[in-house]
Amino acid sequence: MGLRVGLVGAGGVGARHGRTLSGLDGVELAGVADAVPAAAAALAGDLGVPALDVDALLGSGLDAVWLCVPPFAHGEIELAVVRAGLPLFVEKPLGAGLAVAEEVAAAVAAAGVPTATGYHWRHLDTVAAARAVCAAHPPRLVAATWLDKVPPPAWWADAGRSGGQVVEQATHVLDLARLLAGEVAEVQAVAAPSSAPGRDVDDATAAVLRFESGAVGTLTAACAQPAKTRAGIELSCTGAAVELTETALTVTTAEGSEHREPAVDARTAVDRAFVELLGGGPRAEGLVDYAEALLTHRLAVAVAESARTGSPVRP
Repeated sequence: MGLRVGLVGAGGVGARHGRTLSGLDGVELAGVADAVPAAAAALAGDLGVPALDVDALLGSGLDAVWLCVPPFAHGEIELAVVRAGLPLFVEKPLGAGLAVAEEVAAAVAAAGVPTATGYHWRHLDTVAAARAVCAAHPPRLVAATWLDKVPPPAWWADAGRSGGQVVEQATHVLDLARLLAGEVAEVQAVAAPSSAPGRDVDDATAAVLRFESGAVGTLTAACAQPAKTRAGIELSCTGAAVELTETALTVTTAEGSEHREPAVDARTAVDRAFVELLGGGPRAEGLVDYAEALLTHRLAVAVAESARTGSPVRP
């Protein structure tokens, strides 16, 4: 029997998930909802499914819901899905701040519904390989980087709606830092304020991270440049060095350097993994549930809070 799913969110990320879901065997995309009806209608037309409002979509006999909404729109939609007893996939970040994500996490835990989130990098085979290296050679220094431009959506430039660059974009590399080097005990951050009129997202953020393992690290993020030039993480380990991006992995040991590119399309793999889980299969190692994603979200919000206040913050 096929899986009948609904999609909430018809922006660029929602469209990507919609196309993936429509192409998976055994999956029926039942409809698309969006706060902008014209956007829902356009994507639904492209995918050959109905455009519905959220209530109609949740009442259409679904087996699961994919939520691909902007940071500020999280909260009530997740709670409605949980009240309906449906499994849910939630795109990152979990919210513009922390309160909504904590509320949803509590509701998800109480309901016991299966969840997945959009930390798709974890599905890369190169990330699995980097994790094995770091398990054998403990990281001592971590450098996470995201150097980019301001994305097109108008809400992104409003920190109150997007959460800012660290929460909305750099969360991916903070998630890798947690995965490869362990939990972060404390952060201290500073920020360069926006240089553009009408934009209150900081131009750049620099943070020092102190890991529970005793390792130390940095996060550097910037969005004032004309294009993305760097997004990834470097780790200096005992006996090894690791350089990891979404498109490549380089590992250096005493025997030399090895370079490889991923053989996995992680953006497709994350949807397929949740579909397989809902179909009764095992949870893929790279599939990040809501509770695990919340730990990364807490870290990203801690960095943003430290940059705002100038004080150290413990996630």
